[in-house]
Amino acid sequence: MDSLFDAADEGEGREKRLEDLARQVSVCTKCDLAMTRTNTVFASGDPYSPLMLVGEGPGENEDATGLPFVGRAGKLLDDILRAVDLTRDNVYLTNTVKCRAAVEEGGRMKNRQPKTTEIRACNPYLQGQMEAVKPEIILCLGGPAAKTLIDKDFKITKDRGKWYDLANGAKAMATFHPAYVLRQRGDDLDNTKRLVWKDIQNVHAEYQKAMEARG
Repeated sequence: MDSLFDAADEGEGREKRLEDLARQVSVCTKCDLAMTRTNTVFASGDPYSPLMLVGEGPGENEDATGLPFVGRAGKLLDDILRAVDLTRDNVYLTNTVKCRAAVEEGGRMKNRQPKTTEIRACNPYLQGQMEAVKPEIILCLGGPAAKTLIDKDFKITKDRGKWYDLANGAKAMATFHPAYVLRQRGDDLDNTKRLVWKDIQNVHAEYQKAMEARG
């Protein structure tokens, strides 16, 4: 597919580009998730940040509010960022898919992983965000985001914490999704938190380098 911004004037600001893209997302019917969503969830944060965080997709709370990472996983993400003196206002935060993927179980809707076809349908929007924001560093939150952006055969338990060079010039790393961290118990929780802490420290070091280079 051609770039969503091929027809855009070179001098057009990135906010306008992202607004146009968000408008396209809000009326998108490229997959069946459009039939069950309450809101599309486009992004939040600073479109001029050198750091982009990419998660899997909206959950129930995100679907209700139209904002990414607002539930328990979002609170944990805030805590993780705060530990390295960042907030979500310092980063650009989005997901691989912009609508909640859910399945009905026992009379209520429960989150599920997005299907490959759903991720593929939404990928031009993610690529458009990356083209507009031009992040220097991308942190993939969880395996699905890493499979989309880094490598389709990415294994989160084996490959997290490593740097990868993307075709757009950005450096990418993956760490565990906050929702995964919340599901751990005992020693597994301690080990997972330790690894996430190591990863976010490495990402923050690159963020600091990028900010210093900008002057």
